[in-house]
Amino acid sequence: MGWKSLDDMDLNGKRVLTRVDINVPMEDGRITDATRIARIVPTIRDILAAGGSPVLLAHFGRPKGQAVPELSLEPLVPALSEAFGHPVTFVQRPSRDWINEQPSDAVILVENTRFTAMEEANDPKMAGFLATLGDIYCNDAFSAAHRAHASTEGVAHHLPSCAGRLMQAELQALEAALSVPKRPVVAVVGGAKVSTKLELLGNLIDKVDSIVIGGGMANTFLAAQGFEIGTSLAERDMIDTAQDIMAKAKAAHCALILPEDVVVASEFKAGAANETVPATACPTDKMILDAGPKAVAAIIKVFAESETLVWNGPLGAFEIEPFNTATDAAAKAAADMTKAGTLLSVAGGGDTVAALNGSGAAADFTYISTAGGAFLEWMEGKTLPGVAALG
Repeated sequence: MGWKSLDDMDLNGKRVLTRVDINVPMEDGRITDATRIARIVPTIRDILAAGGSPVLLAHFGRPKGQAVPELSLEPLVPALSEAFGHPVTFVQRPSRDWINEQPSDAVILVENTRFTAMEEANDPKMAGFLATLGDIYCNDAFSAAHRAHASTEGVAHHLPSCAGRLMQAELQALEAALSVPKRPVVAVVGGAKVSTKLELLGNLIDKVDSIVIGGGMANTFLAAQGFEIGTSLAERDMIDTAQDIMAKAKAAHCALILPEDVVVASEFKAGAANETVPATACPTDKMILDAGPKAVAAIIKVFAESETLVWNGPLGAFEIEPFNTATDAAAKAAADMTKAGTLLSVAGGGDTVAALNGSGAAADFTYISTAGGAFLEWMEGKTLPGVAALG
């Protein structure tokens, strides 16, 4: 795998410089979703249990290289202390001498790394300075691993480095899904635009056995086959590209699965009057908003014939009922197969996580990544600087 975990490091008596993602949503000074904090708890507790002292590095918001008081990490201290079951000490700009004066089991939180432009520029001076604050570097922020920043990539070249528990879980899940998967492998690729998923489709065609295409993307592919799609969301300027993708998939013996029936409506709103029609028969004055029951049955059949599932993007306009029906049904089927031990299922991406949580299926997936951009870039076959630096 090329990277080490906490188990490979001697942490006793060491200050462990730990990059985490605690970029949590807040309203009126209150955390509205503490998922990211909860996910780093195992790493912090394991470092402490091994006799180490975590020195936390993190960004918050987009201060664009300026010290913006509203984006300080200090307000997160109470939530972090409660989650860790251990007091957290906040510091704006520490020195190694100051760190050495802290208790050997201190958990130290350093101010927002993006308060200087040197962070996103991956300035060697900042990377070198950060390295003086620890004896070992631990990256537990897979969600920021696609960024070559001083705290995610630069500092790793100065210290013995390893992956934290969350990073380890993400990498193991993704390697199991795409690098060394059990076959057959099926990918679900959905979303509004083909143009944003070109690299993803191009990489997956050579790695998976079948690709289910959903959402607005499917409309573009239906149009590329010469079918009427009415007023549906589609990228008509991408029809030639969709045809190229279909040809490449055929040459690679990768099955592209498009809906054979669709749910159409005259307007995009919750509870809109709708009907199910063959994908070849969309009325000219209506829009496709979801995959139909025959399409769902075909997707579930492919899941049942597969060993591994990678999911990125919904099958329809899942945000509004009843156009969440196909996504929910397919997700629940995948969750049931995973629970039964017949399918390894890995999913990620903002809309995907929201859709799977909304369906109630997320808890039974093998792994749900909250990493967004990093998850997508991994699926596109790109090298993630923050991961590569751990090797």
